Amino acid sequence: AGLPDGVFNVVQGDKEIVDGILEHPGIAGVSFVGSTAVGEYIYQKGTTHNKRVASFTGGKNHMVVMPDADLEAAASAFVAAGFGSASQRCMAVSLLLPVGQATADRLRELVLQKTKALKIGPYNDPKADYGAVVSVQSKQAVLNAIDNCVKEGGELMLDGRGLKVSGHENGYYIGPTLFDRVTTDMQMYKEEIFGPVRAIMRPVTLDEAIEITNANDYGNGSVIFTRDGKSAHRF
Repeated sequence: AGLPDGVFNVVQGDKEIVDGILEHPGIAGVSFVGSTAVGEYIYQKGTTHNKRVASFTGGKNHMVVMPDADLEAAASAFVAAGFGSASQRCMAVSLLLPVGQATADRLRELVLQKTKALKIGPYNDPKADYGAVVSVQSKQAVLNAIDNCVKEGGELMLDGRGLKVSGHENGYYIGPTLFDRVTTDMQMYKEEIFGPVRAIMRPVTLDEAIEITNANDYGNGSVIFTRDGKSAHRF
């Protein structure tokens, strides 16, 4: 990029390297994006050493869809925003909140159809919609979340467990996974699932959808699909 030596440096490593950065007297500030537990550790240790710390941790992004919305456009947006980068990005839409049972039933079928059409493959496959998750630990955590949601009563519409990508059988791949009828007492609602597992919830009214969004411990982004100015303003 033409920068002078020493302006921009990349250091690979784990906790030992991070602690070195947090303790080094020549480093005045630290920013972090990642899990809540690690983010809290970095914030506490960094500020103990009188550094400025910006620590961005777990996120949960909600998408509300009203009955008057363009459901085809909403379904396409949800699948693209939910599954891109194997859902391992901070702004991935986590939960779909169609308002009313009729809206949920119609949107469910559109989302399921579009999700089934996703192609999973390595990063250098131009036809792949997304690739592997970042590590074997990450894959296992996502698989555990799927198992847990089944146990808690979520309706598994599409199961991505057991996916094998030809030529990359040992890769950390997970197929797109969809749940319906997820409720606020489930892990799938409460925690950030950092992988290609998305869920539908079924609020009856707009106010209930807003309440579900606001009640979550993690806030990052939220969006409404509607043609009605009053609903948009209320949201």
